[in-house]
Amino acid sequence: MMKARTLKDIIIREIRETGPMDIGRYMALALGHPKFGYYMTRDPLGARGDFTTAPEISQVFGELIGAWLADMWLRAGAPAPFTLLECGPGRGTLMADLLRAMRGVPGFHAAARLCLLETSPVLRAVQEKTLIASGLVPASACRWIEDLADLPADRPLFGVANEFFDALPIRQIVRGTAPQVFEEMCVGLDLDGSLCYLRVPDANYPQDAVDLCAPGDVFEFSPVREQVMETLCRAITAENRGRGGAFLICDYGHDRTSPGDTLQAVRHHECVPVLAEPGEADITAHVDFDRLRKHAMTQGCYASRITPQGTFLKNCGIEARVAHLIKRCADDRQADLTVKAAQRLIASGPAGTGMGALFKLMAVTDGTVPVSGLE
Repeated sequence: MMKARTLKDIIIREIRETGPMDIGRYMALALGHPKFGYYMTRDPLGARGDFTTAPEISQVFGELIGAWLADMWLRAGAPAPFTLLECGPGRGTLMADLLRAMRGVPGFHAAARLCLLETSPVLRAVQEKTLIASGLVPASACRWIEDLADLPADRPLFGVANEFFDALPIRQIVRGTAPQVFEEMCVGLDLDGSLCYLRVPDANYPQDAVDLCAPGDVFEFSPVREQVMETLCRAITAENRGRGGAFLICDYGHDRTSPGDTLQAVRHHECVPVLAEPGEADITAHVDFDRLRKHAMTQGCYASRITPQGTFLKNCGIEARVAHLIKRCADDRQADLTVKAAQRLIASGPAGTGMGALFKLMAVTDGTVPVSGLE
């Protein structure tokens, strides 16, 4: 058997051996294959990468997330120790800004046991440099995990996931002309042996798709996202009920479950075909916050109102924080850049596509303390 030289070779071989693969399987390989997966082989962030996240745009984002977490921790009675979790920490920028801003909160740093969910060796090395080599966190108080099942179970959990759920694998189904006839969108091979989309009959679809979809509609759902939510909910409630616990999710998506094809691939800050070069582009889909919220509630957690990012940041005092930073700027140019960066986080673009409207936040807690900023 010829040795696979690319991820595309591996995917094609698997399809030939086992048949068409669902979109979720394709995403999992394209993003997380141990040797060729997109996140395993590069730092994708920034102008030289493929996309830019809110923490890379302005330090204010991480600072206000930190203020929110510290407020929830204090409302819970400042439990010590506690797990401070970030899922998908990127370069560690959000966590670094969070920790710097929270130095003034008595007891927060001493009580925090940092835990980072990261599968990429490339990004982990960057995170170590950002957080430990810089002196922000002692190595003894920082732990990396590759599976949420490895979270410590003996202390309260407070944490954040920024642009994490959008990269978790999804599945797509398409409704036929009959109400309960659906086909699953899969990745197969065309007559030339190239990757292509095709549909296969599917009987395992979410029941709400029947009511929500018209013939021809695409419906996305993600068992993986729901499994992650279940694990987070167990960590918040199982051992820690009555001792606080809060997790903040920030991502782009919609606040009401609805049909639509949102699968996309991005390379060098531009959209590219999803099947073109697996492992060479970021692949994501919009987060169905409504579905996640309902799922969290079934797990015994409280899930907050789904709030646009612009509203959340304003509720948390972004204007006052930016005004303070401007006073410390060296010149007018630096002040202008500071204002524009913050504005990018809260602005709403055409048809609600700006970061302030497209991105949503939702908190999941054990229900023992009120949630700030989102209600």
